[in-house]
Amino acid sequence: MASTETKAPSTAAEAGDSSGDIAGLEAGLDALESRVVDRQPWLRTATSKALPPLIAIAIVLALWQLAYHFELKPHYLLPSPVEVGHSLQQKWLEGTLLSFVWTSVSRGALGFLASVAIGTVLGLIVARVKAVRAAIGPILSGLQSLPSVAWVPAAIIWFGLSDATIYTVVLLGAVPSIANGLVAGVDQISPLYLRAGRTIGATGFAGVRHVLLPASLPGYIAGLKQGWAFSWRSLMAAELIVNAPDLGTGLGQLLEQGRELQDMSWVLSAILLILIVGIGIELLIFAPVERRVLRSRGLLVKS
Repeated sequence: MASTETKAPSTAAEAGDSSGDIAGLEAGLDALESRVVDRQPWLRTATSKALPPLIAIAIVLALWQLAYHFELKPHYLLPSPVEVGHSLQQKWLEGTLLSFVWTSVSRGALGFLASVAIGTVLGLIVARVKAVRAAIGPILSGLQSLPSVAWVPAAIIWFGLSDATIYTVVLLGAVPSIANGLVAGVDQISPLYLRAGRTIGATGFAGVRHVLLPASLPGYIAGLKQGWAFSWRSLMAAELIVNAPDLGTGLGQLLEQGRELQDMSWVLSAILLILIVGIGIELLIFAPVERRVLRSRGLLVKS
C-alpha cells in the first residue's frame, strides 16, 4: 500500500512535466512562425515608409502630365500639375492658405473630440447592456453606412447656416463609427480578463478604466481611425454646402468658390489640400499610436 502511495505523486509529476514540455514545444513552434517586430533605426524606417508613397506620387504626376500634354481634356478643364502648383503658391503668397487649412482642421479636431467623448460612452453602453444593444445596435450600423451629406439639409433646417450645422453633420458622421469600433473591441475581450477584473474588485468605472478600455484598445483605435475619416469627410460635405460670410472659409468653402469661378486649378488645389491634411493626420497621429499599441501587445509580427 505504501509503495502504491509513493508512485501516485511520481505519476502526477511526470504528467505535469509532459504537459509543460508540450506547452514549451507549442511556444517554440509559434516563435518559429512569427517574431515580434523590433524597433528599427529611424532613418531606415523613414526610408522604407516614405519611398513607396513618393514613387506612387511620381507615377500619378507623370500620368497627369501626359494627360495634359495629349489634351485628353481641354486645358481649362484639366490644368497641368505646374498650374495647380502655381495656384497653391498664389494662395500662399496672399497669406490665406494657412488660414483656410486651420479653419477646417480646427473644426475637424473639435468635432472629432466631441465625437470621441460621445461615441466612447455610447459604445460602452451598447457593448455591456444587452437591451440597449438589441435596441440601437442595428441603428448605429445603419447610421454608419448613411452618407454624411444626407444630414446637411436637415441640419440647415434645424440650425440655419451656422457652425452648429457643420458640427452636427460631423458628429452624426463620426459617432457611429467610433461606437461600433469600441463595441467590436469589447466583443473581442477574453471572458477570462473580465472575470479576473471582477475578482480583484475592478467593477463599475474602475472596471471600464482598468479592464474594458485597455483590453479593447486595438478595436477601439481602429474605430477612432475610421471615426476621423468619417469626421473629415463629413466636415468637407458640410463646408461645401454651408457657406456664409460670418463662418469663415475652410477647405470645403474654398473648393466651392473654385467651382463657382470655374477655375479648375483652384478646385484641384483645394482637393489636393484636403487630401494632404487627411493623410497627414492619419500618418502623424493615428498610425504611430496604432503601431505602439500593437507592438506592446505582441500583435505586430513578421511572418
